[in-house]
Amino acid sequence: MNCYKLKWLLSATLLCLAANVGAVNLELTQGVNKALPIGLDSFGQEPAGVQLTKIIADDLRFSGQFNIIPIPALGVDRLANMSSWTAAGADTVLTGRVVGIGQNRYEVKFELLDAPAHGRLLLSKSYQFGGSDLRTLAHHISDEIYYQITGVRGIFSTRIAYIVVNRQASRTEHSLIIAEADGFNPRQLLISSEPIMSPSWSADGKRLAYVSFEKKRAQIFTVDVATGQRQLITTFPGINGAPAWSPDGKLLAVVLSKAGSPNIYTIDLSNGSMKQLTFGAEINTEPHYAPDGQSLLFTSGRGGSPQIYRLNLASGQVSRVTFDGNYNARASDTPNQKQIVLLHRDDRQFNIGVQDGNSGKITPLTFSGMDESPSVAPNGRLIVYASHEGNQGYLSIVSIDGRVHMHLPAANGDAQEPAWSPYLG
Repeated sequence: MNCYKLKWLLSATLLCLAANVGAVNLELTQGVNKALPIGLDSFGQEPAGVQLTKIIADDLRFSGQFNIIPIPALGVDRLANMSSWTAAGADTVLTGRVVGIGQNRYEVKFELLDAPAHGRLLLSKSYQFGGSDLRTLAHHISDEIYYQITGVRGIFSTRIAYIVVNRQASRTEHSLIIAEADGFNPRQLLISSEPIMSPSWSADGKRLAYVSFEKKRAQIFTVDVATGQRQLITTFPGINGAPAWSPDGKLLAVVLSKAGSPNIYTIDLSNGSMKQLTFGAEINTEPHYAPDGQSLLFTSGRGGSPQIYRLNLASGQVSRVTFDGNYNARASDTPNQKQIVLLHRDDRQFNIGVQDGNSGKITPLTFSGMDESPSVAPNGRLIVYASHEGNQGYLSIVSIDGRVHMHLPAANGDAQEPAWSPYLG
């Protein structure tokens, strides 16, 4: 039995991804041919201004949607300079300044200008911030620029959660990590000598559900991201796995084998009451709620091989969703519910795919043959997943149209099961 099928039968798709607990370096391996050209003026030569400029530039590159235009030789007059920016190829220009106001506090002012329209003002804002909040502010500015230009909300202020496994001669450590969307500022939320699996964000981004084997058996916990306070949710004999939050945060869908075969249940987090959603002797696992809360996707072997099914929560009706390929798993709806992102196998190759909601056709987005555990960004534009190249594992990102590919390489440890957070306010 291959490792992928075994993991699925255990109701948790483990990743084969190497990453360390430190910050990662973003590597754009393929971008959009017609990326939006934006001129990025310096926010000043002081350290805070230099750092702010760099973070915003990295964010915009990270999206895969922008081409950063270098600063041309400019004079003093902003409007007169627009012709130089236009000649350099910029459609828009971001310019700003950071000024120290004392006690490690700063004021930043920025403007987004329409270069071909002779510097017409598109956006202008100012903020005051402490030095420790510089990255947070930079991501927020990037989100505002992204929205102003594309009309889509940015994801630079979101987070990713993942598991890191560090194997040593004498012991193995498993950590639950939270980092910024670009991989910087990772924070170890939990550590255990036993496996931690299947992190899942609540809709408000304040809690994570996960599976722990700290008592030598599977248990499902939730943990408060800010305080680290935990709550035990299930500890039944057998499988306790694959937790998934309902959009309103009131329910947790889980996979339990307490009655025999693995089936999906919901747990009311206010009172602990349970409801069984799937039935039968087949394996039913990996639930994921639709954004509207009306249905959930799950993986089942009822058709002879792992495929994706949808359960209507009002009627209880189950319908098969995938027919293309001999193995489909780990599915989730995109935020607009027009597509489904999943793990797709065809001819023994495991890749990330996207299924069109109308035609049912699955389009592969990745092609390494060793990709797993896709998780969709809250704006539906990017997907984080696990990948492998030889003995080197890494987190990767692909755009929903497959035109942008990025690696988040790392050096030590296996990072497993990335989960992209919702918007965080």
